[in-house]
Amino acid sequence: MAGNQKARMRMAIGKPRITRKDKPQATPFRFGFLVHDVSRLRRTLFDQEMKPLGVTRSQWSALAALSRHPDQGVTQVDLARLLEVGKVTIGGLIDRLEASGLIRRVPDKIDRRVKRVFITDKGYDVIEEMQIHGRVQNQYILEGVSPEHLAITLETLDRVRSNIRKKIVTAVELDVADDEGGPAIGE
Repeated sequence: MAGNQKARMRMAIGKPRITRKDKPQATPFRFGFLVHDVSRLRRTLFDQEMKPLGVTRSQWSALAALSRHPDQGVTQVDLARLLEVGKVTIGGLIDRLEASGLIRRVPDKIDRRVKRVFITDKGYDVIEEMQIHGRVQNQYILEGVSPEHLAITLETLDRVRSNIRKKIVTAVELDVADDEGGPAIGE
């Protein structure tokens, strides 16, 4: 980020530049840290719960993503995109899930070169166990949180997610506009 851009960002959020004599400290606004930490701890707890089922984090993530597309399946490329992993990674993951009997690959009806990934009955049994563990886990981790506070938290997180998505789209649009109209680096 260029110096002028950083200065504009600081001014936009009302934060003065930190000088060397000022000691940098974590800000009292811990929102990002808390969201990240809660997510990390929840995944760790869920991993612990899934271990007896013999399902790794990447495997349960793939099964969860596939369960949202039960009738049409998902192409390997789309599954990689959903899980934010590369083609090589998704290939190995699908190989392991298929070897475990949790998923199956079927040639696409329109383009036989494309493989669609579907969950098997055994895979759905694992998903059912995942859901049971997830419900119990949610009861445990939300203990002491009132329905009103939970509703406010969910509403707030939905708003934050929406704001972030808008910013990401805006940033992507700006990058495309810069690519189309601006000079190349080094010109």
